[in-house]
Amino acid sequence: MPKQKTKSAAKKRFRVTGTGKIKRKHAFKSHILTKKSKKRKLALTHDTIVDKADVSNVKRMLRMK
Repeated sequence: MPKQKTKSAAKKRFRVTGTGKIKRKHAFKSHILTKKSKKRKLALTHDTIVDKADVSNVKRMLRMK
């Protein structure tokens, strides 16, 4: 039986922390930045944790489950 492959898109977008949570980047930080406030752009810079509702889908894409 062949090995299961990880989704390339998922492995580029998500990282697993030491405690097993999944980190992701914020969207809306790539272009059209002039109308966004400095506070909003700074908040979008930082990573965040994947929402509980999406964890199972992301783990399946990363072949963790």
